[in-house]
Amino acid sequence: MPAAFIQHPFMSQQALAECNARAMVEAMLAFELALAEVQEARGALPEGASQAMRRTLEAHDVDLEAIAAGIASGGNAAIPFVKQGRAALPEALKRYWHQGATSQDVVDTALMLLLKPRLASLDALLVRCRSAALGLMQAHDQTVMVGRTLMQQALPITFGVKVAHWAIGLEQARRRLAGLELPVQFGGAVAVHSGLEGPGRDDLGLAFMDALAERLGLATAVLPWHTDRQPIHALATGLDAAAGAAEKLALDVSLLTQTELGEVAEPAAPGMGESSSMPHKRNPVRCALIRGAARQVHGHATVILNAAAQPLERGLGEWHAEWAPLLDSALLLEGALEQAAVLLEGLEVHPEAMRRNLAATGGGIMAEPVSRLLAPLVGQDAARRISAEAAETARLTGRPYAQVLHEQLLAGHEELAGRVERADLERVSDPALYLGSSRAQVQRAIAWLEGK
Repeated sequence: MPAAFIQHPFMSQQALAECNARAMVEAMLAFELALAEVQEARGALPEGASQAMRRTLEAHDVDLEAIAAGIASGGNAAIPFVKQGRAALPEALKRYWHQGATSQDVVDTALMLLLKPRLASLDALLVRCRSAALGLMQAHDQTVMVGRTLMQQALPITFGVKVAHWAIGLEQARRRLAGLELPVQFGGAVAVHSGLEGPGRDDLGLAFMDALAERLGLATAVLPWHTDRQPIHALATGLDAAAGAAEKLALDVSLLTQTELGEVAEPAAPGMGESSSMPHKRNPVRCALIRGAARQVHGHATVILNAAAQPLERGLGEWHAEWAPLLDSALLLEGALEQAAVLLEGLEVHPEAMRRNLAATGGGIMAEPVSRLLAPLVGQDAARRISAEAAETARLTGRPYAQVLHEQLLAGHEELAGRVERADLERVSDPALYLGSSRAQVQRAIAWLEGK
């Protein structure tokens, strides 16, 4: 597969460099050496054995191609890795290598170790997004724009409140990811630490498991979770939630960048957004990359969710199906958030275009408040008809909505003379005076985002 052309561009390049086959081997080795160290500390290995293993294996040149080839016969990377490690050790140490562990212990823990720096990077990117969004919210808490429902103009809002919704979605996802645990995996063949039992040693396996978690900087599991995939389920759904929040941002921005709207634009950069055939275009490429990555994360989440129920004491295909979607989701999300951070930090906002679009209907978006003003005087049905007809006339003739309303009222409702003034109509049809709780929402969102 030409991954460099069709997969990697959607991912974080830094994450790709840090999360590769060599990194997987290093993570598996970290598990095995930490296991030897905690076992030695409890007298299960001779003194000095774990350090002798470390000296030998850290200097050993692992054959990555042999490990990849061995997966076809063993079903996972741990089996050929363990074989290579044992072969490299002196005879006196071979028996202590991988003691009490099974291949799933190695792979699951290695995946947690690979994901730990990725979650830290995701958190840092989401903090950048939050900071940039706060600046936009404060700058535009009174910038009036059209609110749109079902893709049509509805009523006025502020751009600040729109950004607030993007920011809250991203921050909710950040807090969800920050609360996730990456637990160690250690249970042995059938997850009950077989082979470690003996007089007074019933809890030795659990003691090893807890000490291993502390040494590796991972969470302590209640029990081994070979077929209890709740940790993976939580990771997948947390990553997917963050992808959804980023996609919402990208979708809104891409719609607002349309030529006919032009209310915002992506940050300018040399060559960014250019077309292969149309020199005049400035495509929202960052939005496309975010949405492309997010859609892939959604698909990966489906695979993992469908593998949540795994049989008996070891999955048959379900566990194996998790690996690539889980890591790819983290790398894709990191790539999407790199773009989202740059997008929010450099977003070009065009208030003049927002004002222009507010007037696109001739002021007709204010028909609802006008109707509410007139209803007590002429009845609900007549008020709706008058406000709608005036809006259409204003749109077709290009005249101010309040002027058309005043003329129509004078012409068709003489009984309203003196009861509805032109100034009343101008006030009630002013978008800036019909923003509801927009400004208060921005202030409330800022306080929540800042943790106040």
